[in-house]
Amino acid sequence: MTNAPVIEIPPTVRGLEPGEVQARRAKGLGNPPPPPTSRTYGQIIRENVFTFINGVIFFLGLALVLVGRPGDALVSVGIISLNILVSVVQEIRAKNTLDRIALLTRPKATVIRDGSAVLAALEDLVVGDTLYVAPGDQIVLDGRVVEGKMAVDESQLTGESNLIAKQVGDEVFSGSFCVNGSAFYTAEQVGSASLANRITAGAKQFRRIYTPLQNEVILVVRIVLFVVVFMEFLLVLNAVLNAINLGDTIQHSTLIAGLVPNGLFLSISIAYALGAVRIIRYGVLVQQSNAIESLSNVNVLCLDKTGTLTTNRLQVAALHPLAVSETELAQILGDMMANATTQNKTSRALGEKFAGEKRAVAGEIPFSSARKWSAIAFRDEGQGSDDKNKRDPKQARFKPGIYALGAPEMLQPYLSDADALDSPTWRKIALETHQLADRGLRVLLVARHPATTLQDEGDDSRLPRGMTALGLVSISDELRGEAREALSRFVQAGVSPKIISGDNPETVRALAKQAGLGNAPLVSGPELDGMDQDQFRRAAADTTIFGRISPQQKQRLVQALRADGRYVAMIGDGVNDVLSLKQANLGIAMQSGTQATRAVADLVLMDDSFAALAPAVIEGQRIVNGMQDILKLFLTRITTMALVILSALVVGEFPLELRQGSLVTLFSVGIPTVMLAIWARPGVTGRGTLPQRLFHFILAPVIVTTVFALLVFYGTLVGQFFLRGGSVNLTAEMITPLYPAALFTAQSTLVAFLVLVGLVTVIFVEPPTEWWTGGDPLSGDWRPTLLAVGLMLAFFVIVLLKPLRDIFAMDELGLLELGTAATAAIVWLFLVRWLWRKRAFGRYLDTKDLPD
Repeated sequence: MTNAPVIEIPPTVRGLEPGEVQARRAKGLGNPPPPPTSRTYGQIIRENVFTFINGVIFFLGLALVLVGRPGDALVSVGIISLNILVSVVQEIRAKNTLDRIALLTRPKATVIRDGSAVLAALEDLVVGDTLYVAPGDQIVLDGRVVEGKMAVDESQLTGESNLIAKQVGDEVFSGSFCVNGSAFYTAEQVGSASLANRITAGAKQFRRIYTPLQNEVILVVRIVLFVVVFMEFLLVLNAVLNAINLGDTIQHSTLIAGLVPNGLFLSISIAYALGAVRIIRYGVLVQQSNAIESLSNVNVLCLDKTGTLTTNRLQVAALHPLAVSETELAQILGDMMANATTQNKTSRALGEKFAGEKRAVAGEIPFSSARKWSAIAFRDEGQGSDDKNKRDPKQARFKPGIYALGAPEMLQPYLSDADALDSPTWRKIALETHQLADRGLRVLLVARHPATTLQDEGDDSRLPRGMTALGLVSISDELRGEAREALSRFVQAGVSPKIISGDNPETVRALAKQAGLGNAPLVSGPELDGMDQDQFRRAAADTTIFGRISPQQKQRLVQALRADGRYVAMIGDGVNDVLSLKQANLGIAMQSGTQATRAVADLVLMDDSFAALAPAVIEGQRIVNGMQDILKLFLTRITTMALVILSALVVGEFPLELRQGSLVTLFSVGIPTVMLAIWARPGVTGRGTLPQRLFHFILAPVIVTTVFALLVFYGTLVGQFFLRGGSVNLTAEMITPLYPAALFTAQSTLVAFLVLVGLVTVIFVEPPTEWWTGGDPLSGDWRPTLLAVGLMLAFFVIVLLKPLRDIFAMDELGLLELGTAATAAIVWLFLVRWLWRKRAFGRYLDTKDLPD
């Protein structure tokens, strides 16, 4: 436990002593540790190893061993085991890193122990502890208010967004958070007995939330699985009708089962986990797995000014007295801050600058982001006692009454007729406010009314009419050093920034200019209130700067942007940002922000720098682009292999041995996909939806490859048969020794062709020059091309060396066979490129919405 921020503890609040805490914990009244936020090691191993397809392949591998084919079993099971090992190791490493970082963001509670306030982890709390909450703090245990009053948001429990007033004796529930005011409450329920845990039993445990990309992959896997089951049925039927031996049947069945890309969506999950680890380097903690994909789709970034665009290190710039002297105005501000029960960054800055005295408080209305002001009422301290005003000159200057502090335009309706909109005093206030705001300063008005009765009614609170404007106070905030560069990087990445603030619009615009946004369009909250739905929607889309915005208006702006088809990220740090964070596609909180914002956010900026999001957006785009490239290769390989096998079965011969299929998979998919994930480039994902882009890419190579593969296989089979002395007049006894050798050569030639076109496809996925474009837009990255060339050379080494050929059941190929495979691959290259560029299949199928 550590010391909490300094708070004023009433004499009636003492809290538990250390001995009492230990005794209650011994009785089982302690709060248990929070449940794990990530999967356990056992879950990781189970979900990677014990999948349905893995089970099928392991079973078939065992069957191959039993029928005397251990080599086939070793190659097929060995390759999939290697993939499993890599996946498990990567995910465990990611888990360890994320768990260590997550410890830093776990919420803590301010608990009163033996008359002192300390910050304690949730598992250190017990029944009977007295806890303190201020605006933005989570209520972490069910309990009852014992001192103070506040307004809480229980929307996460009830779904209702209305604030609920809480005072002494009222129940409070974990899962809610304080919005206005402050209070002490005593914990009555811990652990599973709390209301939040009863409502959301198990909801805080790890659960896999599938992203749109993952859903597409799962759909693909299910479709492929259906096709594979049908192919296995045909295979068994063929084996029965043609009396194929059991060993060959098991071998062929294993090859077909391997077509199911069962590790594909696990690969995506691992890519997201590794991406989350990489993003931590920039100071961004991922709290939802789909946040990385969301980052790649963001095209509108909404951000608050205070604490996001600025450092939230507030300093008093100057006092601007109107009806009192500067000294009196300073004393009034000091007294207001010294007696306020609820503090925020503004009140702390004023309290540090101006010393005040304790006064007799008759009432208080804490600051609200909705109404933009706070107020406190002081009663006459001389009533019912000696005349202190005569003895103390300072007291003589003190005047009882209601003192309000807030935005000038929000307090103006409560001012006296002498300070009306057309009065010289208000014109002076407006002019000075405008001039100060143009310098990027926040401007607050201090006003007074002689009455001493003040009723707190939350956001509906009102002040008496006839208040006197006493003076203005200007407050400066420091623009973050990285703000200008960060906003520029967002714009370059195609993301439109929008600054949404509760401050004066001119102040926000001045800071936006400093951040490099120039004379961006501006709209104020009152102007939005006067708009109909269409005008509001257009203003949300076309405006960059929004000032004097309430939390509800922030929420409406985000909703309007999403309804307009924008993918919206929202950055916030205060309790006034919670509503809009929950409405955004992606909620982002500052680490130094309130517990409430961190609780609802998908991402947390650990270093409080939104500049970290620029590289994080690029990282998200990079991950999604890499996974799309992997999908293209997988689907092209799977669909082609399925069609080749089906077509060959119709004609009557199985085209590949099990180990040969493993070689094709390793070179055309296995190695390239790993490297493509590492080398994936950032940038927009391209035109059209993901299914459209995948369909456009795979259709031409799948059809052309299937046709060419059958021609190569059966052409080589027939050619080799005759080259080895076969003829149409040979008897069955004479054909028997010739045909298997010809079949083995034809299968090996087909492997060479499939490997070559698979590696050329890798180049088409990431075109290094304009010549290679057609299936995908220009990448300019030569690394995939060099990888493909290197793997081609490695494949030819395997073909040339007998020990390596034997591992993958490859025949020795001569110049004729290699020339056949290479010639077919070259013709394939030009034909597929031409079909892509002419969009031949798209035009034939009348799918004009396919991307070029």
